[in-house]
Amino acid sequence: MNKSDLRLLLVEDVPADAELIQYELRRANISFEAKCVASRRAFLNELRSQSCDAIISDFSMPQFNALDALHVLKAQRLEVPFILVTGSQSEEVAVECIKEGADDYILKSSLKRLPSALLSAIHKKQAERDREEAQERVLDQAALLNKARDAIMVLDLNGIIMFWNRSAEQLYGWKNEELLGHGNADLLYSSDLSKQSEARDRTLSEGDWQGEMKQVARDGKEILVESRWSLVRDRENKPRSFLIINTDITERKKLEVHFLRAQRMESIGTLAGGIAHDLNNVFTPILMSLKLLRELKDQAPDEIIETLETSAHRGAAIVQQVLSFARGVEGERAVLQLKHPLNEVIKIAKDLFPPSIQIRSHIPSDLWPVTGDPTQLHQVFMNLFVNARDAMPNGGRLQVDTQNVTLDENYARMQPESKPGRYVLVNVADTGTGISSELINKIFEPFFTTKEIGKGTGLGLSTAVGIIRSHGGFINVYSEIGKGSSFKIYLPACDSVKTEKRSGADHDLPPGRGECVLVVDDEAAIREIIKVTLETNGYKVVTATDGAEAVAIFASKSKKFKAVIVDVMMPFMDGPSTIRAIQRLDPQMKFVTISGLMDQSRISQLSEIGNVTFLPKPFTTEQILRTLHDVLK
Repeated sequence: MNKSDLRLLLVEDVPADAELIQYELRRANISFEAKCVASRRAFLNELRSQSCDAIISDFSMPQFNALDALHVLKAQRLEVPFILVTGSQSEEVAVECIKEGADDYILKSSLKRLPSALLSAIHKKQAERDREEAQERVLDQAALLNKARDAIMVLDLNGIIMFWNRSAEQLYGWKNEELLGHGNADLLYSSDLSKQSEARDRTLSEGDWQGEMKQVARDGKEILVESRWSLVRDRENKPRSFLIINTDITERKKLEVHFLRAQRMESIGTLAGGIAHDLNNVFTPILMSLKLLRELKDQAPDEIIETLETSAHRGAAIVQQVLSFARGVEGERAVLQLKHPLNEVIKIAKDLFPPSIQIRSHIPSDLWPVTGDPTQLHQVFMNLFVNARDAMPNGGRLQVDTQNVTLDENYARMQPESKPGRYVLVNVADTGTGISSELINKIFEPFFTTKEIGKGTGLGLSTAVGIIRSHGGFINVYSEIGKGSSFKIYLPACDSVKTEKRSGADHDLPPGRGECVLVVDDEAAIREIIKVTLETNGYKVVTATDGAEAVAIFASKSKKFKAVIVDVMMPFMDGPSTIRAIQRLDPQMKFVTISGLMDQSRISQLSEIGNVTFLPKPFTTEQILRTLHDVLK
């Protein structure tokens, strides 16, 4: 501190003593300005009117003393160095003044010590002020840091936690008082110690580091953070501590993963649509050829024909399943018995599952029928079977039970997704590893899986519960670790007990009466099989390879067409364009549109044109004959 220009306040009633004090200070080359007071009022007025750097006070005066001056100083809440100068030899007086706040005392017989005592007291007070101001700044900064959303901490070079803000408490679960000064930061990095070492070494060598790292909260939950480390140095530029700012990116990373998976699924859906269109074009002539093959019984045994028919239907169903899963295409609903898709899945499981897994079932013959899409329900049951297999790596028992149940109002109140009424219950139970209580509420979430990467997408159960809900049903799951799991599927029973009748015998098929039909498709195999089928059943057929040729044939009026069968997706001129062009020539013409890939929006678009009936590929002889008969009728 500069020794010049000190402002001193002398509390002294003897002028000679005041002069003596000033003389000793000047001898020490201390530059100062001094004012002298001898009463309480004067002392108080001087304190209020201007500040001073130090007070030098005699102990005893007629109406005022040093203790009175200390009390006034304390009442004014002023932190000013106070030096007691007394002629008394009593140490009790000096000790009492020190207790009241005096910084030092000097005997009048030893005034030579006054300059050093004064400067020491001023330095001490200044240091105290600096510490208080620094503490206030730290508290202000800490208050700001506690408002920060990021977890902020300061570690010494040994990893001991020196600062821990409120966001860090919320993120990690440890309170500030639990860790400050003795908590080791290693407890956060138990799953990624190598990353912590890398961050520490890079920060020491380069001054900072940033990157992603895994950490562990107090409850054992793994957290992914974006971490930024900075090296803090002391006044001598030596490393002192690490300032670390961590941002929780756990949920953001999950969303990024889900987004990427969703993009992949969208790509799969686009790819599946293209494959479905081509495959359905392949299955269509196969299915339509089967009727012709049945007429050649000597050359083609019934077993071979049924095998071909079953395989073609199953292939078409698989295509529809891919579309239903990847693009949300709705399948056709029909009244059915659950025993059929269940028995098919059970047969597949018995053929493919390891012998160590016993598969048992109880499926009564008097089950109520349900309305549903057999392909989608097949997908649900297959997913549950595969999950049960994966839960029993060392073998076990897979039990499938079905029964008719009636749910009342009380049950419906306890199960929000249910309604009172009749249901068919399918229970798929295993004796596998089971599901923990922490995970059981998450298993139906999209992309949630406990399987390793590459062994599960996390879409199976979410797709299954979506399918069951779309059928008006619901799923309940019961599980215990080590005791297996039970999935109970409730599907509403049909009001009608009649199930959908299969296609009638050949003689029931509606024949044509010589009507002329224009068939338009860019696939030669499909054109020819439709032509042969219709001509065999009493129709006259003209074919066209694309829309432009079809319009030209129709415009020539060489034939009086009763209906046009047209593929929706063709090059150059697609189905809708062909239909509109022909309607300009004959607004009353009736159309049957066929396609291997159709979504609901395109079907709605075609239905707005008028006189259009849609028939999805692949279709059988029975389906196209009945559709054409209905259109002409």
